[in-house]
Amino acid sequence: HDMRRKQVAVVQAGSRLFDTPATLVRMEALCAQAKDAGAELVVFPEAFVGGYPKGLDFGARLGSRTPQGRDDFRRYWEASIEVPGPETQRIGEMAAAMNAVIVVGVIERGPGTLYCCALTFGSNGELLAKHRKLMPTALERLIWGCGDGSSLAVTATPCGRLGAAICWENYMPMLRSTLYAQNVEVWCAPTVDDREVWHSSMRHIAVEGRCFVLCACQYLTLEDCPADYTGVPLTPGGPLIRGGSTIVSPMGEVLAGPVYANECVLTASIDLDDTIRGKYDLDVTGHYARPDIFELRVNRSPQKAVEFQQPD
Repeated sequence: HDMRRKQVAVVQAGSRLFDTPATLVRMEALCAQAKDAGAELVVFPEAFVGGYPKGLDFGARLGSRTPQGRDDFRRYWEASIEVPGPETQRIGEMAAAMNAVIVVGVIERGPGTLYCCALTFGSNGELLAKHRKLMPTALERLIWGCGDGSSLAVTATPCGRLGAAICWENYMPMLRSTLYAQNVEVWCAPTVDDREVWHSSMRHIAVEGRCFVLCACQYLTLEDCPADYTGVPLTPGGPLIRGGSTIVSPMGEVLAGPVYANECVLTASIDLDDTIRGKYDLDVTGHYARPDIFELRVNRSPQKAVEFQQPD
């Protein structure tokens, strides 16, 4: 049963905004820190590679956009990465160097559309999974496209069955059921939601799904941003994103965090068998379900705007 004991970590740190090479250097240092702590699984925040430009409005008003806003988008597009691409190759090398599984939030660049994604890398450096956030929140809809059901998968790893729900996807009950139905054991929640009430959701999901929840939130300051950055912190002099990362057990016990004051790497030792102990009395897509009353259908086919058929 000791095989089911794992050392896990969540990283609370911000990107170097609009400077992806510098962000990857920072990521390497944070991976080294997690490796020193013996981590076999490391979760990074939402949009860690590519950035979360909190406070920018991209020049949008109902009915109009500004030239400056378009240029802000161009700058953001340039900081985004292709998946797969040279940056994912490098992140894979980080996973291999620490012999650990990495889950990291990135901004994926399509030809003209950006997607907020969670990527999962195996400890051999292989890109195992890409999940695109299904539903961008509020103004995020101007800068990110929507994912589809094809990436709502749980990935088997030596650190358990991993699922990722990005930021407010954690508030989507049917998305949660979709992951629970695939027997998610370690629920990774990359986020930038630093509100105190977010912590309640992380504990709730752990208990509802009888899974471990690893929540990684950015800690982003103005020092992480370019000198000409126009976003402002909600609290004058405070950080743009203040963290709140945490690790929770399947019975809702808080194993680490939440931390709101600084950059950090939180670690915990987990026993994957606790997911089984928890499901003894609550399995929301098993013995505690009522499929004779409730039904959920999930469309997992990729959605394409244009389908090209081969000539006969």
